[in-house]
Amino acid sequence: QVQLVESGGGLVQAGGSLTLSCVASGRTLNGYHMGWFRRTPGKEREFVAGITRSADRTFYIDSVKGRFTISTDNAKNTLFLQMNGLKPEDTAVYSCAAYSGVQPYSVAYGYPNNYHYWGQGTQVTVFS
Repeated sequence: QVQLVESGGGLVQAGGSLTLSCVASGRTLNGYHMGWFRRTPGKEREFVAGITRSADRTFYIDSVKGRFTISTDNAKNTLFLQMNGLKPEDTAVYSCAAYSGVQPYSVAYGYPNNYHYWGQGTQVTVFS
């Protein structure tokens, strides 16, 4: 199994940037399709971005397209989420997750139940 640990969250003014990191241990990251999700109190967990294990395709929710970039560094066994142009509505706990579903990733990337391994999350707070 793979263990995931996120970091990089914090408090930032609207319009600012943060880069989240997710370090994997136990297994190599390129053995998994990976995703970033976020959650706010009282709301369902929301898919934010995903990347195939070969890093040849990425997926984003519409609200972050053009502002967020998901990437991997296999040498560091690390997943990243570069977040630019942050807005107050981006405030949430962000978690990385490793996909374990049987459906093609291009079809099922947005469903949290298809991800078996999760990090503990990192808080991102954007103030105006």
